[in-house]
Amino acid sequence: MTDLLYLPDADDVTAFSATVTEATDDYVILDGTYFYPEGGGQPPDHGTLSWPDGRATVDGARKDHGDVRHEIADLDGDLPESGTTVEAEIDADRRGRLTRMHTAQHVVSRVVLDDYGAETAGNQVGPERSRIDFEPADFDTTDLERIETRSNEAIEGDLAVRKENRPRETVEREVDEGRALLDLIPDSVDPLRVVEIESFDMCPCGGTHVDSLGEIGRVEIVDRASKGADTERIAFELRES
Repeated sequence: MTDLLYLPDADDVTAFSATVTEATDDYVILDGTYFYPEGGGQPPDHGTLSWPDGRATVDGARKDHGDVRHEIADLDGDLPESGTTVEAEIDADRRGRLTRMHTAQHVVSRVVLDDYGAETAGNQVGPERSRIDFEPADFDTTDLERIETRSNEAIEGDLAVRKENRPRETVEREVDEGRALLDLIPDSVDPLRVVEIESFDMCPCGGTHVDSLGEIGRVEIVDRASKGADTERIAFELRES
């Protein structure tokens, strides 16, 4: 089983050493990793693995029955044997953009829940553009302007972001209705990793996040689309503040 070393609050680590437990032409499994495996609307990290007689480009990471498979795009040299120590490096720029985007998604979701009573039905974070589906919702141009303004006001407050494991019972009791799809998380997952924005939002989430909102930049809503009678999709990008 691969230890997810970035949890609960080591989102900023992008270089580390680990031991190979399995290697094939398609993937490498390590005893522990800081690579984020795809999930929760956040795509996987990219990067490299290197060892004394080889090097591999990693273009994805995915969970598989408790392991994380680091997917190999290019291999230079022989595959590492089990027990080999590898030096891993995550694409720090891409990780940073995804991290800022994911926390921005939490901010926008909170604003929409507070101001319009619409829940986040789904989201997809990207390094350049992200989207969120809300329901029930029917936004007009004025609504989008308000959502953008309110989100940026929260970001400008540079609130602290805390990431920690908490007992599931506590999370179920304290999380606001509409801010967690807890029924989709197996009951066996306990404790839950929680992302809490100081005095603003709290939500169980396994993704990578900033340490304070001031790191995000500015949210700019760039598109809106109807995805059904009661579902609205908002797309946003980040700009330098």
